[in-house]
Amino acid sequence: MNEIPAKKLPLSVVAITKNEEQRLRECLESVTWADEIIVLDDCSTDRTLEVAKAFTDKVFQRTMDIEGRHRNFAYHLAKNEWVLSLDADERVTPELREEITVLLNAGPTCNGYTIPRKNFVGKYWVRYGGMYPSAQLRLFRKDKFKYDEQAEVHPQAYMPDPRGALKSDILHYTYRDFSDAIAKLDRQTDLEAKKWLRENREVGVFSVIRKMIDRFIRAYYSKKGYKDGVVGLFLAVNSSMYQFLSFAKYWEARRAQAAENLPLR
Repeated sequence: MNEIPAKKLPLSVVAITKNEEQRLRECLESVTWADEIIVLDDCSTDRTLEVAKAFTDKVFQRTMDIEGRHRNFAYHLAKNEWVLSLDADERVTPELREEITVLLNAGPTCNGYTIPRKNFVGKYWVRYGGMYPSAQLRLFRKDKFKYDEQAEVHPQAYMPDPRGALKSDILHYTYRDFSDAIAKLDRQTDLEAKKWLRENREVGVFSVIRKMIDRFIRAYYSKKGYKDGVVGLFLAVNSSMYQFLSFAKYWEARRAQAAENLPLR
């Protein structure tokens, strides 16, 4: 006798990808209980699309211009009222699946819900330094949520209250290793410097140094990053360097911009 398949949950899972053939399969395998999976791909050059099409026929491509604009575009593709937003390096735990199922079946009373994340460097779960629970607004009503469409990196999320909080985790494989973290830092500070240039932000050397020291102290001491050993130290330094590299790239871009505007002699 053939088994009757369990009814899938009326939930749209939206995944954003860019050259994620190695990690996307496990991400999508963790959400096959949802009745819609949407993958919005940023013009991958590897097998990302092939992997995605094994799970869903709703695979789209769009060049990411502004992160918030790109994500908002993806959410508007959803057919369901409720959206769960994921990146390819994230996994939904069985406990979170059950919690979301109970919530949606009972009828949510909020416009959206934050979800805690377990962040990993390689296979190491980072427990301190502000890396856990690191809750983010990931489950929301499609028509109530949107990202700022101006910021080049780390866009602000907007959603009217009420909002709730779930207890179960998303697993976030943040960095494959230290080299991956450094590469991501380089990419993100490129975007941060671009944002500062667009805003014509006034940034001084001493304010940058102060922020560098403040970030390190908060991550390593105040939030007890030292308890994560070498990983905690690395992440605290990495957070501090975000400020310095953003400033250095911004300074460089301002000089290049000024040189272009010099009158010809």
